[in-house]
Amino acid sequence: MTPTHAITARVWPLGVALVALAVFPHVGGKFYIDLVLTTMILAIFALSLELLVGRTGLVSFGHAAFFGIAAYATALLAPNAAAPSLAWLLPAVVIVTALAALAIGALSLRTRGIYFIMVTLAFAQMAYFVFHDMPFAGGSDGRYLYAKPVLAIGGFTLLDLDKPRTFYYAVLGCLCAVYALLALVGRSRFGHALAGISANEQRMRAAGFSTYPYKLAAFTLAGGLAGVAGFLHAIKDGFVNPEILAWHQSGAVLLMLILGGIGTLRGPVLGAFLFVLLKELFQSEALFGAFARHWQLPLGLTIIACVAMMPNGVIGLPTQWRRAHAPVPHAG
Repeated sequence: MTPTHAITARVWPLGVALVALAVFPHVGGKFYIDLVLTTMILAIFALSLELLVGRTGLVSFGHAAFFGIAAYATALLAPNAAAPSLAWLLPAVVIVTALAALAIGALSLRTRGIYFIMVTLAFAQMAYFVFHDMPFAGGSDGRYLYAKPVLAIGGFTLLDLDKPRTFYYAVLGCLCAVYALLALVGRSRFGHALAGISANEQRMRAAGFSTYPYKLAAFTLAGGLAGVAGFLHAIKDGFVNPEILAWHQSGAVLLMLILGGIGTLRGPVLGAFLFVLLKELFQSEALFGAFARHWQLPLGLTIIACVAMMPNGVIGLPTQWRRAHAPVPHAG
């Protein structure tokens, strides 16, 4: 396959998917539009974790902390009476989340391997109990977002996120922007340094790279991008509660990466859609009756089967198929 054909093979499915998502609000039902909207927000969340896991080799089990901090920051910073301005609310939420990631990363990155995983989990659980137990966050009842942001210039409203279709396209735009940003990061000197750290951190150090600042920058950027997803989640539901910071939320987004395929940008997006679709499938009482209440069991078994049969995720299936059906060279 020539380089031109290889690029075309990667680009055209993205174009088709983008067109399908753009057209969907005009043809889909309200329930399915809401489902796709939720999935796109989770895809942004999964992409933010891909920067750590796939690009830097840092497996975090506390990424939900940044998703939840951003959601709570959105609810806490937004005034109760008037609609807040998107021009300051979104940057403020992302900055707050990135600063939290900077502080947590500065401590967590002093550890490695399983210790890093456990430290990130510990920080996430600490954040969970802060929002669960503190009165300012509403305790276990959470907090409501009474007015959704608008973007206005000179009295003319450019974006009103209280309008469902406007919000849908705003989320789609954020998904495309995050995808494009991470694609640019991957091609940059910074991205190549992260790839080197993931492959062999000791060799990078021997080459003269101080790896800690690079990892901390990646951790901070990943936290800020997770903040975008948390911001959109808070606006979509108009409500936040401590459960969005719980450990199982971090586990779910990690499963999205594993399902889709780690090491690519398409994998997290595809994994988010697969995870949500499988979850909705096994929760369907029309298909499974009373057994739908135990949807976690078939979902877990399905994920185990997918990991066993597709070690590189769904995105690696074409390569896996070509290798399995490649002609065996004959000796002699």
